[in-house]
Amino acid sequence: MSSTRTKRPRIGLALAGGGPLGAIYEVGALCALEESIEGLDFSDCDGYLGVSAGGIIASCLANGLTPRELVEGFIENSSPPPDHFDPAVLLRPHWREYASRLSRLPRLAGEAAWKVLVEGRSMLGALERLGRVLPAGLLNSDALAAQLKAMFSLPGRSDDFRELKRPLLLVATDLDSGDAVAFGTPGWDHVPISRAVQASAALPGLYPPVEIDGRFLVDGALKKTVHGSLLLDHGIDLLFMLNPLVPYEAGHARQLASQRIPKLVEGGLPVVLSQTFRSLIHSRLELGMRNYAHSHPKADILFFEPDHRDAELFLANTFSYRHRKQLAEHAYQSTRADLLRRAPELQERLARHGLSLNMDRLMDPTRRLVRVWDTPSRRPLQRALLHLDEILSLLEARAAQAGA
Repeated sequence: MSSTRTKRPRIGLALAGGGPLGAIYEVGALCALEESIEGLDFSDCDGYLGVSAGGIIASCLANGLTPRELVEGFIENSSPPPDHFDPAVLLRPHWREYASRLSRLPRLAGEAAWKVLVEGRSMLGALERLGRVLPAGLLNSDALAAQLKAMFSLPGRSDDFRELKRPLLLVATDLDSGDAVAFGTPGWDHVPISRAVQASAALPGLYPPVEIDGRFLVDGALKKTVHGSLLLDHGIDLLFMLNPLVPYEAGHARQLASQRIPKLVEGGLPVVLSQTFRSLIHSRLELGMRNYAHSHPKADILFFEPDHRDAELFLANTFSYRHRKQLAEHAYQSTRADLLRRAPELQERLARHGLSLNMDRLMDPTRRLVRVWDTPSRRPLQRALLHLDEILSLLEARAAQAGA
């Protein structure tokens, strides 16, 4: 792909999951990418793919919402209903599930006692049977589906895959078979988009499986992290791919000493489990990226994710929404810094598709995402320090390139 394209490129967007934190990161990163790349419009792509929380963002963009409008609705909460996203919809206990499971307790307790006292089975076997009393999910995602349904019912939008102007694919996993289910493809495009998002984001343990057409579906990331090949098969020339969750490199932290975890084991079980989960899904993603180079050699893939040394994003609660403005601003600025670092390489790849980096915007340390931030008195200094190192890195890279 050494020659510049003469026809309009087909541009796609693939968004991985990562809970509310992942969605916040993606909104901030998308704003940075769209404003920094001339000719890029994420509300007018030729295809969208979303997994888990990424499906929420992808379905909104496919319905014509811009990244900046998502900031207003999801981050600043300044949009009028129903675009005003209430984080409470993600945290409602599933009382009906609790009641249903508890109603089974007398029968299961009797069966367990019979097996131990009469049949001489072990206590472990009895406890395993009693485990069926535990709910399949702690939280109820019905409110999320209702919120999205209301958003997609406004004029010019649709909750029907078949009525969208551009293809939208949302991936879930069949709990009983482990197979991936791609909503938006023939045979699965009759399911409402809001319901498909609910299934794709049903993280086991937190949300119960979503029953659709007699199949119980859970988070799409159980099979693969992104499923990018589904979108590449649509003839995409340039695919923007975002992944919010990355393993943390503790030995290279760039944060203040008070914010570091020199050894992750010191953070206890939550940190250890977080690092384990992130490492597992990221290793699958790396494998997938290598496969895309062989299966779709003519497509360009521009991949963006947080810096593996970014302690602020790693230490943030994956399901945190309270600090959404700070985290979105951090994602926005970090992505701009990443674009600066990679500018020489990105300029060449973008030019193949008639796009280019707007260096004036990238070099402007006063640009910011949200209107209100927690520490207004520190904004100018924080912005300047954030970009100073990246600007120097860019100049260094250009000097080396000129010397070569």
